[in-house]
Amino acid sequence: MKLKTALLGAACAFVLAPAAFAERGTDGEVKLTFPQAVSILNPYLSDGTKDLLASSMIVEPLVGFDNNGALIAKLVTEVPTVANGGISEDLTTITYKLLPDLKWSDGTPVTADDVVFTYQYCTDPAGGCAQLTKFDGISSVEAVDAATVKITFAAPKPNPFAAFAGNQSPVLQKAQFAACLGAAAPTCTDQNFGPIGTGPFRVTAFTVNDTVSMEANPEYRDPAKPAFATATIKGGGDAEGSARAVMQTGEFDYAWNTQIPPDSQAAMTVDGKGQFVVAFGSLVERLEINLTDPSPDLPEGKRSTAAQPHPILTDVNVRKALSMAIDRQILVEVGYGAGGAPTCNLVPAPALYASDNTGCLAQDMEGAKALLETAGWIVGADGIREKDGKKLSILYQTTVNPIRQDFQALIKDWWTELGVQVELKAIDPGVFFGGDAGSPDTFEKFYADVEMYANNFNGTDPETYLAQYACDKAPKPETQWQGQNINRFCDPAYDALVVELSSTRDEAKRAELAKKMNDMLTKDSMVIIPLVHRGTLSAHSNALGGVQINAWDSELWNVADWFRVK
Repeated sequence: MKLKTALLGAACAFVLAPAAFAERGTDGEVKLTFPQAVSILNPYLSDGTKDLLASSMIVEPLVGFDNNGALIAKLVTEVPTVANGGISEDLTTITYKLLPDLKWSDGTPVTADDVVFTYQYCTDPAGGCAQLTKFDGISSVEAVDAATVKITFAAPKPNPFAAFAGNQSPVLQKAQFAACLGAAAPTCTDQNFGPIGTGPFRVTAFTVNDTVSMEANPEYRDPAKPAFATATIKGGGDAEGSARAVMQTGEFDYAWNTQIPPDSQAAMTVDGKGQFVVAFGSLVERLEINLTDPSPDLPEGKRSTAAQPHPILTDVNVRKALSMAIDRQILVEVGYGAGGAPTCNLVPAPALYASDNTGCLAQDMEGAKALLETAGWIVGADGIREKDGKKLSILYQTTVNPIRQDFQALIKDWWTELGVQVELKAIDPGVFFGGDAGSPDTFEKFYADVEMYANNFNGTDPETYLAQYACDKAPKPETQWQGQNINRFCDPAYDALVVELSSTRDEAKRAELAKKMNDMLTKDSMVIIPLVHRGTLSAHSNALGGVQINAWDSELWNVADWFRVK
């Protein structure tokens, strides 16, 4: 392939001692509002986008992706390539050179040892690292010298830009996290709530599931940035309230994830105080099917684990019928308008990797009913289908959000017509995406039959995104319920494709493999039921300059370049 160059309760609070502002902060405070409150600032212990975005202002990877999906150097002198000697000819090693005089926000030097430590931190088998797939295929990470990091792969790695590339895989400070390896990782409250980083801001105070307060990092590598002296992220409420706080009241400068209907967007734009911005990447709103039994009758530690298969949803006919009953075009019209498109794919973009899987686009209610009839699911006297004494009953959960509640209502109606008993549940998004191993309501723990949400992947290559559905990536008690294979899908044939994709060099062959894996998860098994290819939609004040929304990395990827329009 061508290497591309171009947890906790809301009552918890954590406060750091204030520090003097650097000269760089001339534009006062920038205020961001998130409808999903931030729960933790360590991206290795959360897969929630709201946590990843907030932490991206503080901790950074070696390289990132710009708003066009091209690789960019962040903490290194250049993006390694075969041509510049940074990637070996046999594709088994990649070497990074750190920027000279690079410092942590506490003034201490960033060294290769910090990078080595971060690898050890995430790959510790007792740690439950949420981003473990980023490090798949690595046999060693070593410090050649204080400024040089060499990553060696067990086999040729055509796409070596996963570990330490993008906001999902930043570098942690070894000195700060040294006592946080393995099972100790989630117990390190001070570190997880106030990581020392290299980003444009550093934490001054953090109230979990509420507010993150930051100041300009005095050690940031560009002495003229950031323009803002302080930054505040206020979380909670709902998407409409966040959008209104920017577009109408002017209380905030930036609202992330303004997932509101098109008519609401149009009404708010009339006030002329701000603008909605959108970027299309790989974001898909979808239904994930639980292949394990989430019954509360099971003991804790057994619910939603591989040891307990789901009594209903292990039947592929049920999963396919649930998908066939959905009218995706109506969902788009109700929820997104021009900001969305119906899709049958988990990986809808880039075009190179998008399967021609279109069979789900047309609703087929009668076909769904016939499929269930043939499979032995017969409508009972109460209108609910049953088989072998089991009723076709589903608990369907998602986050509190106006569009998602509209989707739930529509899908419940369709499934009820199909003969399915449906119970709806809406969870505070700060909790749902919070990653707290003690909460029963996280999307990783998945104590429901079906859940709906959206996420995407860093960069333009879906290798690590698809690898998250390997058997060993299922969340379980032993990993503090961290892991990205939340439906507990396990197929040795799929795992073999994960390995093959990782080592395949030819770009066309990589695309073929990715499409096959996408189809195995969607068209063939319906373990994942894609609904809408969504644009990343946010809003910013007309008084905020420098915003370039990015669908391939952190949406806040260039927050250091933001400024107040005078």
